[in-house]
Amino acid sequence: MRNRRKKKSGSKIIGLLVLVGLIAGAVYIYTVPEFEREVPVIQNERNIFWNRKDPLPIKISDNRALNHYEFVLSDGTKSVTVGEGNLDVQTQEQTYLLKYPKSDVLNTKATQLQLQVSVTDKSLWNFFQGNKTVKTIQVTVDHKRPNVSVLANSYSITQGGAALVVFQANDANLDQLYIEATGKKFQAQPYKKEGYYAALIAWPFTETSFSAKIIAIDKAKNKRVSDIPFYVKNKKYKVSWIKAKDKFIDGKISDLASSDPEFSSIDDKLEKLRAINESMRLKNEENIYNLSKSISTELLTGWKVKKFYPLRNGAKVASFGDKRHYYYKTKKNEVSQSYHVGYDLASTKMAAVKTSNSGTVVYANENGIYGNMPMIDHGLGLYSLYGHCSQLLVKEGDEVKAGQVIAKTGVSGLALGDHLHFGVLVQGIAVRPVEWFDAGWIKTNIDDIFKVADKIISAK
Repeated sequence: MRNRRKKKSGSKIIGLLVLVGLIAGAVYIYTVPEFEREVPVIQNERNIFWNRKDPLPIKISDNRALNHYEFVLSDGTKSVTVGEGNLDVQTQEQTYLLKYPKSDVLNTKATQLQLQVSVTDKSLWNFFQGNKTVKTIQVTVDHKRPNVSVLANSYSITQGGAALVVFQANDANLDQLYIEATGKKFQAQPYKKEGYYAALIAWPFTETSFSAKIIAIDKAKNKRVSDIPFYVKNKKYKVSWIKAKDKFIDGKISDLASSDPEFSSIDDKLEKLRAINESMRLKNEENIYNLSKSISTELLTGWKVKKFYPLRNGAKVASFGDKRHYYYKTKKNEVSQSYHVGYDLASTKMAAVKTSNSGTVVYANENGIYGNMPMIDHGLGLYSLYGHCSQLLVKEGDEVKAGQVIAKTGVSGLALGDHLHFGVLVQGIAVRPVEWFDAGWIKTNIDDIFKVADKIISAK
């Protein structure tokens, strides 16, 4: 009797130990990295485009390590393996560039293909087979380039100036559309009807050469490049040498330095001058660029702009594009350089500043060397800027009308005398204000171009 009880007790203990062992084994399998259960990821969308000329990138990844992959391409009737292999090293992410098969198995006229992507990882889960992901990707074959044609454009463009182009661009799967000019990208706004676009473009005054082209790319990466014919005019900008006096450094420069923690600890006066005239200036101009680089994507039904006349009886104090060399005591001791990217006007103290064209105030606050500065979006990527103001009479988000007083001139920022720093920008690029002061230039380069384009568009 006792032996039976001992045997039963022993069996229970053994059973309990086995159960504990099984539980421990299960816990081990569920927790150790080698048995992880996260499936690999196939990062491509389920619907993609392919021109068949360029390799098709397929990106796969895993949280620990990829193992085996297989790519099978089908035209709906026949299939062919276009990629297969194992990854021996510990690889978490891999991109494969698939080429269209050279064999004649698939129908070369097929416009719809299916790509089945199968991927396993190196996990010991699933009886040591690893985790597996299978994804079928629908591939639209498109090898036709977008159509692009220029309807009208400004005849010429001057170094530091602006120009207009109106064009047509069509593609059922259009993905990217922009104008590339001297290394800069300019976006175009839809104009009048679907498939038509208008854009102001700019030639940075620091660049000595210029060319512009419309670039259209569809979702299959087919690309069309179309040149815009401009007669280019180079311009020589003024170079000035300015003596940096102690009064200027100890006054305006020190005051601006103390207003910004980034520069307030600088004690050396020449280093302080460089910091404000160069580093703070670049910081402020970066802010201006970010405020003025945008263009609306809404359909533009028309666009008119009058000549700018921001300050009544304003006399020129400084012109646009001047390169300024600052020296201390003698010209041999040059301490700083900068460019003047506006047009300075002065009349009377605290004179009324008006906007000549309607628009939306995108900024009305202090901006370092520019002082109190309102900035207005006039549409089509054109912005106007008003620096060194003593008073701001508008706020961000305000809709202003032509002729409205928006500020009063002053000496805020890096200004020694009461004046207005007036700037014009096209998608973040500072351009010559004198063009926008000139009603004749606006008629020839803006109004007449739209008229020519409108006749073509209305006839279609």
